[in-house]
Amino acid sequence: MTWDEFLWFAIPAMLCWIGAGLLVYKCKRPFIAEGLMITGIVIFAAFIVGLWIGQERPPLRTIGETRLWYSFFLATVGYIAYRHWKYKWLLSFSSLVACVFVCVNIFKPEIHSTNLMPALQSYWFVPHVTVYILSYAMLGAATIAAIIQLVNMKKNRTDEQLYNLMDNVVYIGFGFLILGMLMGAVWAKEAWGHYWSWDPKETWAFITSAAYLVYIHMRLQKFHPKFTLWMLPIAFILLMITWIGVNYLPAAQGSIHVYS
Repeated sequence: MTWDEFLWFAIPAMLCWIGAGLLVYKCKRPFIAEGLMITGIVIFAAFIVGLWIGQERPPLRTIGETRLWYSFFLATVGYIAYRHWKYKWLLSFSSLVACVFVCVNIFKPEIHSTNLMPALQSYWFVPHVTVYILSYAMLGAATIAAIIQLVNMKKNRTDEQLYNLMDNVVYIGFGFLILGMLMGAVWAKEAWGHYWSWDPKETWAFITSAAYLVYIHMRLQKFHPKFTLWMLPIAFILLMITWIGVNYLPAAQGSIHVYS
């Protein structure tokens, strides 16, 4: 399978996700929305597996390929979180953002060689990138929850269950983020002889992880609630710089981490 078949999977998956995001509010039978969400996830996962087999390598090398995983994990994490916390907006948000990233790949397809450079032909490649993308999806959901809580604060009301959701998702997402960094360090040692080189990608990854650690510290110390909540959108902006923005920095053009 190649990118040429992407539309045949992307459009049905998006229709399922959009239907789930709308029906979760209007339909009295939640299992219909859940069924559509799961169907979309399965369809999208089938394309990822097919692309993996067709390219004879994990589809994790380019920014377009990581967008595939971001869409998949965002939809999956959103569904699991909805099932646990019953927030309907979680299903709608994850569906919408997953569709946005799918549309980006439709209008900006990326077709590349099936070959990987020697450094990427490592058993660390798949777990390192996959764990990172999973953490991005979870931390994105936490950011939307923080924005909703900030709006609630303006209306002089707070939702303690929403705080619990944010904290749990951030703890898990932060754990995956650190795990991804550790995997990357071990991989770098094996490939280049050193764990850390402070190139632009690594520097921004450190800044991003520090920002989420600040949020966790502020929550545990019961710091000013409004300032604490604002840390999540700020940290997520830093995360987007790490993931996408660094690729456009002149200093990063020679980095081994820049997507080709």
